[in-house]
Amino acid sequence: MTVERTLRAVAGFFIVVSVLLARYHSVYWLFFTGFVGLNLFQSAFTNYCPMMTILRKLGVKDA
Repeated sequence: MTVERTLRAVAGFFIVVSVLLARYHSVYWLFFTGFVGLNLFQSAFTNYCPMMTILRKLGVKDA
């Protein structure tokens, strides 16, 4: 998988897990959901996402 596809998978996983944690543990986990969403939003304009840097360092290939 490429960095972009892996990024989408990681973001989706984080959102699903944080919503489940908010439902069953504490509503404050929704702040993490918001953080992920805002990070995806800003990356659409700046073309920079910290997770992409991490994935590249882990050896995930670019497109």
